[in-house]
Amino acid sequence: MIRFQHIAKSVVMAAIAVLVSASFSAAEQGGKYWTPADGQPVPHKAGHARQHVAKPTTATATRKQSAFARMEDSAAAKKREHHLILQVNTNDPAAMNLALNNATNVAQYYKDAGEKVKIEVVTFGPGLHMLREDTSLVKTRIEEMALSTPEVSFKACGNTQEKMQKAESKDIPIVRQAEVVKSGVVRVMELQEMGWTYVKP
Repeated sequence: MIRFQHIAKSVVMAAIAVLVSASFSAAEQGGKYWTPADGQPVPHKAGHARQHVAKPTTATATRKQSAFARMEDSAAAKKREHHLILQVNTNDPAAMNLALNNATNVAQYYKDAGEKVKIEVVTFGPGLHMLREDTSLVKTRIEEMALSTPEVSFKACGNTQEKMQKAESKDIPIVRQAEVVKSGVVRVMELQEMGWTYVKP
């Protein structure tokens, strides 16, 4: 009798072990397990965590693409803004006219391309005669360009102007289309440091 009870007990224990094993197997496969108390399925913790993993949506991907597109457009716009320095430091009408020709051609090129450009003609030393009201041989062209090509501006060296005033014992007038800067050389240097392209005609 005792032996029969021992066998029956072993059979019951084995059956319980099988049921528990089956419950854990189902939990691993389906993300749920069965509670022995009421036999109702309960969400498995690992499966529950997996349900909260956010997946990228089409809207999110579209927003990211739009942001990248705006960044690329902004970078492209910056690349389309061109800057040129033309230096004149000799009292040579041919060099002065060449500088004006270059300025006109560059401005027209980027106008046709639909891109922006800024051009500065910087004069110093003997080149200041280009912008002197009383000695400039290209004054008429400068007046015309100021009206037709606003992308081009003119800078006169203040240091050179002062030296000429002392040497000639009189005021040195500058054409009204030009702006006097403290130093023409420093102006060229600072523009280059800001990324402007330097060309000496």
